[in-house]
Amino acid sequence: MKTALVIDDHPITHLGASRLLRDLGYERVAQAMTGEDALAQIGEGLAPSLIVLDINMPGTGGLDMISPLREALPSVGVLVFSMNDQTGFAARALQAGAQGFLSKHAPPADFRDAVTTLENGEFYLSSKQAVALATLRAGASADPLAALSDRERQVLGLIGRGLSLQAIADELGVSYKTAANTSSALKRKLDVDGINGLMKFALDSGV
Repeated sequence: MKTALVIDDHPITHLGASRLLRDLGYERVAQAMTGEDALAQIGEGLAPSLIVLDINMPGTGGLDMISPLREALPSVGVLVFSMNDQTGFAARALQAGAQGFLSKHAPPADFRDAVTTLENGEFYLSSKQAVALATLRAGASADPLAALSDRERQVLGLIGRGLSLQAIADELGVSYKTAANTSSALKRKLDVDGINGLMKFALDSGV
């Protein structure tokens, strides 16, 4: 049975991706709201040939889930499907072991193309992303987000939404100290001052 697994914490994404995947011949489209849930299903015998994975989710973020997913299913194709379409995210996704990166802003035809490309054993990036990634690798541009860990991106995004450090700690299920240490690391890596500086950076970069 041709099987796919969609890992995303937004039900509307599950609905849209499932319909497109069934149109592409996937007889079973399993769903997981977190990476941990996905690994649990795989541990119980789920064996998809394709995984569609979001980046920002509760618990372990999508980019950090790529490695354990591929360890569990070495031959699986992983398509990262995210609202965060900065070049740095695409670069990190490919470095982590994904075979494709697609923006959620892309039209359905691009989703179909991405899935078909992965099924053929090839890597998928939109032409715009491919050019931007090539430019980045050539050193002609720099993306400060590329230096951040997945957890740091999560914290930066929550700061951009105006959450306090305690609220961020509660949202991520970590201690206040962990949230504060991550905030300090972000200020150092991004060379900004204070929470207001991080909030402005998050809003400007669209995290």
